[in-house]
Amino acid sequence: MTTLTADQQAIIRNALAILETLFQKQDLSATSPDTVKDFCRLHFGHLEHEEFGLLFLDNQHRLIKYESIAKGTVDSCSVYPREIVKAVLACNGCALVAYHNHPSGVLSPSDADMRITQKLREALALIDVRILDHIIVSNQGAYSFAEHGLI
Repeated sequence: MTTLTADQQAIIRNALAILETLFQKQDLSATSPDTVKDFCRLHFGHLEHEEFGLLFLDNQHRLIKYESIAKGTVDSCSVYPREIVKAVLACNGCALVAYHNHPSGVLSPSDADMRITQKLREALALIDVRILDHIIVSNQGAYSFAEHGLI
């Protein structure tokens, strides 16, 4: 893994601060999907282990908070719909965007990624919470389930 210079780290911190400001002030459904992908990629694409998390949204699709829900190994992460439902209810979320990273750099969703997305949709539908997207990120880029018609 390449070590970043202090200047590069400062640029990344500034970019993250700008993106977080945008999410706090704008309706996520009205922003570019690329902005959401960039936010997730900058926050989680560099990780050397898989991590699954959520962007919790209010009823206007504004960001309430983001949180890592599960951490795994270099090639897998266990996600439990029960824990997702608990987390959404705890912050009074109305919708969410799921994200996870692929340390391998491969952005296409695996069968397991497809299955957990479907399980989450079903579990969240029971409590009237929509999953708007599932983003896969790496240091190479980002993949949106919604953009590919998978949500």
